[in-house]
Amino acid sequence: MKSFADIVGEAKKCPPKKVAIAVAQDGEVIEAARECQENGIANAVLVGDADEIARISSERGIDISDFEVIDEPDIDDAARKAVQMVHSGEADMVMKGAVNSPTVLKAVLDKNIGLRTGKVLSHVAVFESPGYNRLMLMTDAGMNIKPTFVQKVDMVKNAVFVAKSLRIETPKVAIISHMELVNPDMTSSVDAGMLCKMAERGQIKDCIIDGPLALDLALSKESARAKGVKSPVAGQADILVLDNIDAANVLYKALVFLGGAKITGLIVGASVPVILTSRADSSEAKLVSVAVGVLMANMANVKKKK
Repeated sequence: MKSFADIVGEAKKCPPKKVAIAVAQDGEVIEAARECQENGIANAVLVGDADEIARISSERGIDISDFEVIDEPDIDDAARKAVQMVHSGEADMVMKGAVNSPTVLKAVLDKNIGLRTGKVLSHVAVFESPGYNRLMLMTDAGMNIKPTFVQKVDMVKNAVFVAKSLRIETPKVAIISHMELVNPDMTSSVDAGMLCKMAERGQIKDCIIDGPLALDLALSKESARAKGVKSPVAGQADILVLDNIDAANVLYKALVFLGGAKITGLIVGASVPVILTSRADSSEAKLVSVAVGVLMANMANVKKKK
């Protein structure tokens, strides 16, 4: 797949899923729900203030007569209800609406009704950039502040699972640092070296990892040749792994505002995909996020059957 359109097209081939939207009183969210249903990707349950949902839908001319709407005006309770629906098997995934991320994540991590699996949860962004010839993934711009090495292992595994769901058979993973050499004083470079060795020994499977790599090498074969670096990942990276949330979030926003990239993101590592787009994202970005979630759910079902 090379574009968001490809993601949506592939998701159409899968059985539709049910997505519970937490605090659904938002125009772009309702529009995305309508588009998901019309594309046969997912059926939405709108959880939130029913009066506001009806008002916003009417103002925007969106027909929600065939949607299930659950009236829950309290924001915290709406988030919990959406997550609880997934926990009880009434929905297949949860999506953030007009609510901040910590409120949804608090419900996701709840011991009684949450979606924890014991794995590290991480944010995986998927972006389509006019300057790159393929879809690219990045982690972690929204969840782990300063991940430990153990957390980075799970972050890589989570991102690889998303990549494989997007039909990238053997994802190439670049562990980003400021340069290409391991420096004992730079944790990011040491972690990169250890991640590479784990992949080499089969402790991290289904991918090719190289690092440390500076960003220019990960994205450009010419830069790698100029620096004399031989790498199976240079210029072909499918996944970028950043050292901390500051670096990842800056890159995320630079890609959007300076590079003109389309971008979307999910939380991975829970029992189901948690669609955690920005409230400022367009309905298209939200539609693509649901499509990614559908492909992930389909991949998980295939693995269970094996």
